[in-house]
Amino acid sequence: MADKQRLRDCRGLLCCFTLLFLWEVVAGQIHYSIPEEMQKGFFVGNIAKDLGLDTKKISDGGVRIIAEGRTKYFALNLQNGYLYLSEKVDREEICGRISKCLLQLEIFVREQVKLYTVEIEITDINDNAPSFQVEELELKISEITSTGSRFLLPDAQDPDIGSNSIQSFQFSSNRHFSLDVQTGTDGAKYAELVLEKILDREEQAVYNLVLTATDGGDPVRSGTARIRVIVEDANDNTPVFTQSVYKVNVLENVSIGSLLVTVNATDLDEGMNSEVTYSFRKISEKASDIFQLDSKTGKLTLTGHLDFEDSELYEIEVQARDGRGLSARTRVSLVLMDVNDNAPEITITTLISSIPEDSSEGTVIAFLKVRDADSRENGEVTCSIPVTLPCRLQKLFDNYYSLVTDRALDREQVSDYNVTITATDRGTPALSTTTFFLLKVLDKNDNPPVFSQTLYTSYITENNPKGAPIFTLKANDADWEENARVTYSVTEGQIQGTPLSYYISINSETGALYALRSFDYEQFREIRFQVQAQDGGSPPLSRNVSVTLFILDQNDNTPHILHPSFPTDGSTGVELAPRSSGPGYLVTKVVAVDADSGQNAWLSYQLLKATEPGLFSVGLHSGEIRTARYFVDKDAFKQSLVVLVKDNGQTPLSATVTVTVVVADSIPEILSDLSSLSAPADPQSSLTLYLVIAVASVSCLFFTFIIVLLALRLRRWRNSQLFDSSSVTFSGVPVSQFVGLDGVRAFLHSYSHEVSLTTDSRKSQLAFPNGSCSNTLTGQHPSEKSGPLLVAEVSKINIDDQVSLQVSFLNHNFLFHVERLISWCVLYVIVPVEQQFIGVSYKLMNFYLLHYAIINNFPIIDL
Repeated sequence: MADKQRLRDCRGLLCCFTLLFLWEVVAGQIHYSIPEEMQKGFFVGNIAKDLGLDTKKISDGGVRIIAEGRTKYFALNLQNGYLYLSEKVDREEICGRISKCLLQLEIFVREQVKLYTVEIEITDINDNAPSFQVEELELKISEITSTGSRFLLPDAQDPDIGSNSIQSFQFSSNRHFSLDVQTGTDGAKYAELVLEKILDREEQAVYNLVLTATDGGDPVRSGTARIRVIVEDANDNTPVFTQSVYKVNVLENVSIGSLLVTVNATDLDEGMNSEVTYSFRKISEKASDIFQLDSKTGKLTLTGHLDFEDSELYEIEVQARDGRGLSARTRVSLVLMDVNDNAPEITITTLISSIPEDSSEGTVIAFLKVRDADSRENGEVTCSIPVTLPCRLQKLFDNYYSLVTDRALDREQVSDYNVTITATDRGTPALSTTTFFLLKVLDKNDNPPVFSQTLYTSYITENNPKGAPIFTLKANDADWEENARVTYSVTEGQIQGTPLSYYISINSETGALYALRSFDYEQFREIRFQVQAQDGGSPPLSRNVSVTLFILDQNDNTPHILHPSFPTDGSTGVELAPRSSGPGYLVTKVVAVDADSGQNAWLSYQLLKATEPGLFSVGLHSGEIRTARYFVDKDAFKQSLVVLVKDNGQTPLSATVTVTVVVADSIPEILSDLSSLSAPADPQSSLTLYLVIAVASVSCLFFTFIIVLLALRLRRWRNSQLFDSSSVTFSGVPVSQFVGLDGVRAFLHSYSHEVSLTTDSRKSQLAFPNGSCSNTLTGQHPSEKSGPLLVAEVSKINIDDQVSLQVSFLNHNFLFHVERLISWCVLYVIVPVEQQFIGVSYKLMNFYLLHYAIINNFPIIDL
């Protein structure tokens, strides 16, 4: 028991705590009022200000709307604490006819653990006009209805409330009706129609009234309903015929079943009171077999034959009766008229259905006879034919006629005639009979073929496949059958010395032209020839027409670059750009042409690749290569530019050219760095390399021979010391000279030797006098001295020394001749070859320098 008591105490405390918590949680209420139909985003109220909340707490998500079902209309701005509309509010949709429309929201503040109730009142605006459930009402009121009678009108509704709802009704003015507005127990107003004056359907059968309901809003709105009052009839009128006597003229030959006359009676009543039936009231027995009267429509029709000679007049009396027995009568008078009821007859006795177009005037075509069964004027007949026919009627005798030609015929203008012959009597009205037959005109070959155009012009795109159709010529021959059968052929001709039949052919039956070869626009752009059309007549007739076939260009040629042209001598094509030049400086211009024409030959230029991007620019249409900025020190001495040249064809074709630009301010600067340039990869570029290698090889060989020659000279000088004590003296003046090829100057080296031999010293002395070395520009003649190359003066030589002297002399002589042989090889073989290579290299260098000087408009100076 003690435990249960403690449990009850705990529960009591928990309930108290819960009630206290709820009292703390639910605290405060805010009321806002807004008009209906406000747009999304409309400001409702400042929740943060009205609840005393910090906007930072709101932005942190500490405040939110927890009311269910209402959040779709309202939203809370977490940045400023404003409550605004999230959807458009319609009071009539939410609250209907409730006078006070309230919406409630609960705002939960997480930090305070409190709920705040926000009550929002939606006030009504006059946004709805009164409307009737039935916009058009039809009331049927009998014309004998007494005055004061009431008729309930359609109810009007307005979704708005208060003064915005329906306040009054108005009625279009009318002297027969008035409007009485009543108020119901619920406060709703309704209207009744009151008859003020007796109605007369015959005076006015329909009344169109307008009922208007108006509310009290601002602005005032209204709705209307149309009331159509139909006055019902009472049988107080008898039928009345439109005519008292119906007089009709009837032709005697009118056909059975024809409508003769329609009698018509009207009754001003309605319904069965106005339904009228017709019947014969008085008619003869004979007339009753000929005429019939429709009881519903009053139509009088013919059921038998009329004969003017039998009776000229019929008198009939007709009665009209309504549904209540009231009736009226009228008289119908039928007067018969005599007519010309027999038409003429035409009989063709002889007929020629076809006639040649070259028939002479007056050729007989047909014979015919006409007759009419009527008498007097009704039996008199005249014949006629249309004036457009190339023939005329000739009366022979009585009623016989002949049809003959009256002018020349032309089958090409009219190939056949529909001959119409009309016979007309003189009756009233006149009757006529028409007969016709077809007259054919036979053809003669009197027309040559005629082309549809005086000059044909066609177009075909180049590179067409062989056998491609070009176009079809058409020639028409106005003749017939074989005379009109046209065959086509191309007249003989030549194109650039080649027969025309090599390029084109024509189908002789259809006139279709075909290309036998693939045309090239760049070879020829048009073909002019003649086509002959000949008919199949006898003799045949023909006509020629000129045809011009234009070859249309295709984009089948790539752009051809004229400048810069690729070097053909192995040199490197370069352009010079002064380092001091500024932006926009014209370095060079890429010049290209395209063998195509039109837009296929419109060229555009663009820089595809560059050593220094942004340093140079290329004109899109001019091809001019210009500097885009100032040069800086880090810019390379050699700039390689790849320029793309592209045409404007449907499938563009392009070509590229590599332009090497050297950045320097002077030609000596170019020469100092020219070794750094390399020619573009081309078979000709290897020529310079080969020349350099050959010059180096020959130079090495030249220096080798010079060293050997110096060594031999030193050896001779050493051996000459053996002869220094001798009294024998050798003297000679060998002369060697060389004039180089292509203006390269050589040297003339003259030298002499004196040899002295002594017997007592056993030494020899070789003395070299001062030699002379001279370079001559003009030709040098050999020395005028004659005699042996070496003159020896020997005196006082012992017999023992003669052998030694002889050996030394022979040794010296051998070395002397070897020396001369080597010198000859150097001067006459090695030096010319080396000079040849050096000269070629020198010319190549001069060519490249001149090339750049000319392109870049540099002044040509003597280097």
